[in-house]
Amino acid sequence: MPILQCFLLFLLSLLISLIFLWLHLPAAMLLGPMIAGIVLSLRGSTLQLPRGIFLAAQAILGCMIAQNLTGSILTTLALYWPVVLLVLLVTLLSSAIVGWLLVRYSSLPGNTGAWGSSPGGAAAMVAMAQDYGADIRLVAFMQYLRVLFVAGAAVLVTRLILGDSAAAVSQQVIWFPPLSGNLLTTLLLAIVAGIAGRLLRIPSGTMLLPMLAGAILHSQGIIEIELPEWLLAVAYMAIGWRIGLGFDRQVFFMALRPLPQILLSIFALMAICAAMAWGMAYYMQIDFMTAYLATSPGGLDTVAAIAAGSSADMALIMAMQTLRLFSILLTGPAVARFISTYAPRQPL
Repeated sequence: MPILQCFLLFLLSLLISLIFLWLHLPAAMLLGPMIAGIVLSLRGSTLQLPRGIFLAAQAILGCMIAQNLTGSILTTLALYWPVVLLVLLVTLLSSAIVGWLLVRYSSLPGNTGAWGSSPGGAAAMVAMAQDYGADIRLVAFMQYLRVLFVAGAAVLVTRLILGDSAAAVSQQVIWFPPLSGNLLTTLLLAIVAGIAGRLLRIPSGTMLLPMLAGAILHSQGIIEIELPEWLLAVAYMAIGWRIGLGFDRQVFFMALRPLPQILLSIFALMAICAAMAWGMAYYMQIDFMTAYLATSPGGLDTVAAIAAGSSADMALIMAMQTLRLFSILLTGPAVARFISTYAPRQPL
């Protein structure tokens, strides 16, 4: 029964999230629903999060990111543009090489392997993969599997770096603050910009357009973005469910044969990005947590949720992640065609 499944999903999500909150883990309200969704999906649940709820959650998250973007981030990017450009190019090149090797040494079709290994926003990659004839079920599985591992690693790194201060960060959260008219303005921004992003058919536009419009309006003092923690928690839960419920059992069995190669490709990309984070932290004189989240090959929304629960520089992280997303959107089709043409399968 769908009603019973919904109840079990909510109950399990709440239980896991409360445990993570007690452990002072960042993004507890994202990870709990994500894990609950995976558990139910692999046990045969047919639940799917309505697309409208997921898009609304992305729009809310876009406003949250906009709240943290300031004009000073442009100065930082301009000052260290060689490092930023190098990180961007190495990430794109690494993902292309990993995708090429994955297709060559696994049973995955070229298009599917190329889009599945692209480190952009998971939802955007799945949408574009469908337009270019890839098997979107396997692409979604690969994308969300990487998001799962990246989120777990990012939370672990954040927790290790924060140490005892993680409890202080968690205790500063006020779940039900007094509300003002700014909340209505923020919701209006999310609705209008989110719908515009959807109508313009911009990949991840329901998050990117509220983020860009909100950053401009907020920095100019035209509006004051207000997002209570309970609303952000609802958005995090929706995104977590979207990822978790995407782990379809049938697709999981389809992916069992190339699973070792898929996992190896994920870990290789994570290791490369972690190495770049170390270099970025050294040359830009920033904390490793900010550098790690900025280079992390997870989805934009997932990284934003984790960064919000830490003391990292949200503006720099989102600027780097957004630049990479746009770069992947521009180069993805060409890379996919190249891999499909020049990486004939050689199963091990």
